[in-house]
Amino acid sequence: MMPFSTFFASRYSSTAMLVFALLSATAPLTLNAQPAENPVLPKTAADWRHAAIIDIDAAYQLSMENHPGVYDTANPDFLKNLQAAKASGLALAVRVEDAAGYVAATQGFNVRIHDGHAGMSHNLDVSQLPAERWPGFITVWRGDALYVYAAEMGGPSVGAEVLACDGKPIKQIISTNVFGFQGRSDEAGHWWVRAPRVFLDRGNPFLALPRRCQFSLNGKSSQHSLVWKALSEQASKWRTESYNGEQLEVGMSEPRKKILWLAMPTFAPDEKQREAYRLMLKGLAEHRKNFLEADAVVIDLRQNQGGSSEWSQLFAEALWGKGRVDRRVAAYGAKTEVWWRASLGNTDYVAGLVEVLTQQKQIEGAQWARIQSEGMQAALARGDKFFVEAEQKALKQSTQEANADVFGDPPAFKVPLYVIVPGQCASACLDAIDVFSLFSNTKLIGAPSSADSTYMDVRTQRLASGLADVIIPNKVYVNRPRKNGQVYLPAIYVKDLQWSNANLLKAVEADLMQTKLQTKQQKNQ
Repeated sequence: MMPFSTFFASRYSSTAMLVFALLSATAPLTLNAQPAENPVLPKTAADWRHAAIIDIDAAYQLSMENHPGVYDTANPDFLKNLQAAKASGLALAVRVEDAAGYVAATQGFNVRIHDGHAGMSHNLDVSQLPAERWPGFITVWRGDALYVYAAEMGGPSVGAEVLACDGKPIKQIISTNVFGFQGRSDEAGHWWVRAPRVFLDRGNPFLALPRRCQFSLNGKSSQHSLVWKALSEQASKWRTESYNGEQLEVGMSEPRKKILWLAMPTFAPDEKQREAYRLMLKGLAEHRKNFLEADAVVIDLRQNQGGSSEWSQLFAEALWGKGRVDRRVAAYGAKTEVWWRASLGNTDYVAGLVEVLTQQKQIEGAQWARIQSEGMQAALARGDKFFVEAEQKALKQSTQEANADVFGDPPAFKVPLYVIVPGQCASACLDAIDVFSLFSNTKLIGAPSSADSTYMDVRTQRLASGLADVIIPNKVYVNRPRKNGQVYLPAIYVKDLQWSNANLLKAVEADLMQTKLQTKQQKNQ
């Protein structure tokens, strides 16, 4: 389920925020009768083919009936993409012969929809699919090219750029073999996260694996024939390191005097991490003067893939002051509306949510859900496609008015704030950047982010085969400032192979030095 978005917190009640937080922490609510948890697997190639055809067609029909994108006038391409996805998925489905083919066909369906909150997710266990393979080296995408991150003895040199394979530019192969089945090639962050998967194989029968590749390092070219083999434990370790960079636990450190480093690797913390966040907030409140006098503050979002945006909101309030944050957030999301897709399936889902929250004695949450449920039922009875959620009355302010200090604000936090952004940053991780970026002393560093859909509050519906679930958002955010598919680009790209603490600190210090020199030059002019 979706994490609640920070800037809506100022427009909608604390009750809605509570419900969103609850949904973030639990599995998607499924109200329809479900097939067994362990579906009966097709036995023959013909059975797998039949299952793929039936399931893709069913996913299309359920999406047509329930997905808000079908009637989203702000996104007319959604319906076209969904229709093209059906044709693309079925074209693959008729060639399916096994479990790997079934998965690849559903992925082909998903990718053509071009939205992260649409399509279907398979329920096959890893043991039911071919073992993952690699060619003896792991790669990373750094800005505009693919590089060797680590390799076994006899493999290509670490740091070498991958130029081409089998006579085709590597970017062309990535576009076909990776983005033809997962991710979105027009989102810059997905290149950082997904492009390296061109050298990982899960048995997709619809693509040709690279066999011989050309590399370049320090002006010297080399070629290597690839031998694909089972992914080793060392390969898995390298892949994790390359993807996430060096990992820090939730907490605060001072890697050098007057640079304060706040590690936030998750916004879906367990109890130990929640306690660490509370200690950080306590330390910030008690020693805020140290932050106001620091050379820089760094918020490290490596590994962060979302959760609840309450945490970033709390840290923003602690740094800049609650009033400053509230005013800016309210102005930022002032024009945003929430439209619930009033289909029969979605309306039943929200009605079921009322029942669940009531049973859990979440009285305020149940009342909030009941209001949405009744609105959706009325819209459905009228034949309306959407129920528009009533917004709370709020003081309307211009951006200039919202940014102005008022009596009672704490001393201003003007120290450079660097936010380390990983390519997989999405959901509540993006919500954090939304809020931090409302202040002019924030600078993004690292990689381009991923992007969010505007279709939220996701439920899933199990298909009759039990092999897959259909992804069905219940609502769409209309006039959200950050558009569907919009990414954040860093002011400072970090293209080092190793996203180590030392390399990131070096990038921060280099920017501080450059800023200091520029300031000095301006004073001397």
